[in-house]
Amino acid sequence: MEDKAKTRDHVGSLERGLAVMEILARHPAGMTLTEMAEEAGLTRAGARRFLLTLTATGYATQSGRQFSLSPRLLAIVRSWLGGASLWTFAAPIMRDVAGQFDEACNAAVLSGEDVVYVARIPGRRILSVSLDVGTRLPAHCTSMGRVLLSWLGADELKAFLAEAKIERRTPKTITSRTALAKAIDAARAGGFAVVDEELELGLRSIAVPICDRAGKTVAAINVSAQSARFSVEAMERDILPALRTAKQQIEEFFFV
Repeated sequence: MEDKAKTRDHVGSLERGLAVMEILARHPAGMTLTEMAEEAGLTRAGARRFLLTLTATGYATQSGRQFSLSPRLLAIVRSWLGGASLWTFAAPIMRDVAGQFDEACNAAVLSGEDVVYVARIPGRRILSVSLDVGTRLPAHCTSMGRVLLSWLGADELKAFLAEAKIERRTPKTITSRTALAKAIDAARAGGFAVVDEELELGLRSIAVPICDRAGKTVAAINVSAQSARFSVEAMERDILPALRTAKQQIEEFFFV
């Protein structure tokens, strides 16, 4: 019954019209009616109706025998992108990472001496640290913080290291400013950071930066896991490649 209902509600002409738009998008130089009919698997009469409808509604333009998409489609995309944050659209990518390891995947930006969570896909395991969108954590002892700090300008980083409040959260927290500077340098050189029980005993995390088209780091994403489940070596071997794939997908989708 459910399949029949779906078939009854399916608008085949809309589906074919959207397919015609996708084909036009792949041919920015334009296409003739005959070329569209062949690629879309339509009759010439059918292709003509779709192309003329798109032209009449402003979604396509015609120049001689050539049809191409119009800028009107960009206005729709702009409205769509403006109605939600980047992280709304990145959530499926982060959810895939979290699902691979059954652990939380998070995103954060730098705000003063802290990182602020802007997206979070929870894992199934409960941590004593309460985390949600808007949570602030000290940048010096978090993997996303180390990554974000590693891309600061030299003067900004020098000021952070001189002025930031460096608290000991666990016996493993790096509190020496010299040692912290080395850890931040390592994050810059490697393109990732691992923090091993410095924020909370029993918690490890690994992070990579998210960069815009100019190469500027605008955020970071990480996976946080219980130390009993993942060693540092396992995080670098297994989780880091998945994070780098997610980083590439997010950057390509939003910034390329």
